[in-house]
Amino acid sequence: MKLTVRIWRQSGPDREGGMVTYPVDGISPDMSFLEMLDVLNEELIEHGEQPVAFDHDCREGICGSCGVVINGEAHGPERTTTCQLHMRAFRDGDVIDVEPWRAKGFPVVKDLVVDRSAFDRIIGSGGYVTAPTGAAPEAHATPVPKPDAELAFDNATCIGCGACVAACPNGSAMLFTAAKVAHLNVLPQGGPERERRVLDMVDTMDAEDFGGCTNVGECVAACPKGIPFTSIANLNREFLRASRHR
Repeated sequence: MKLTVRIWRQSGPDREGGMVTYPVDGISPDMSFLEMLDVLNEELIEHGEQPVAFDHDCREGICGSCGVVINGEAHGPERTTTCQLHMRAFRDGDVIDVEPWRAKGFPVVKDLVVDRSAFDRIIGSGGYVTAPTGAAPEAHATPVPKPDAELAFDNATCIGCGACVAACPNGSAMLFTAAKVAHLNVLPQGGPERERRVLDMVDTMDAEDFGGCTNVGECVAACPKGIPFTSIANLNREFLRASRHR
C-alpha cells in the first residue's frame, strides 16, 4: 500500500503546530496503525529528521495510551484502540489525517502525545477503596446481585484511553468518570466511601477543565471497550444522591 499521511507536528506545549504531509510506501494491510507510524519514523530517522512522537505501550488494546484522532475519529474508523486498528481498514492511495486528542484537559506535549494526567488526578481523588474490608473473602462469601456485578464488570473495562473526551464536542470526561465511579460504588467494598467518592471525583473532573456533558453520545460511539451510555445517568443519580448529604 502507498499512502499519504498528514500528521500534526508540534515540537512542544508552547510552540505552534501544524499538519505536515508525508508519503508512506510499502505498507502491508496486515500492519497495525502504529506499525505504519514505525515505518514512517524509520524513514524520517534515515533522512536525519525528527521522528513523530506518539504514545504507546502494550500494543494489545489494554493500556489505552496509544489514542490519536484518525480522519476526524477517535482511534479511527473501527471501534477499537489505535494499536489494534489495522491498515486493511484503509485503501491503497488513501490520504490519512492523524491528530492528537483535542481537549483543554489534554494539553499537547509533543506531536501526537498529550498529557492525560488529569485522568490520574480524577482517579486519585476517589477511584479506590480505603475503608477496612477485611482479608480477601471466599468468592461466594459476600453475595452481589447479578445486575450489580454486571454493571461493575461492564464499567471496569474502561482503560482510560481518553477517546470519550476526544470524541465529545464539549471535551467532557463524564463517561470516564462515570465508569470509574460505577465499578466501585455498586460493590459492597465500595459502599462505605460511596458518597465521598462521587463528590470528590466529579469536583476534580470539573477542576481539570473538561467540558460539560450534554448527552450527545459521541463518547459511547468512540469507546473501544463499550462503556454504556447508562453509566452517565448512573453518575448523575449518584451525584444527586450524595449532594443531599453534602
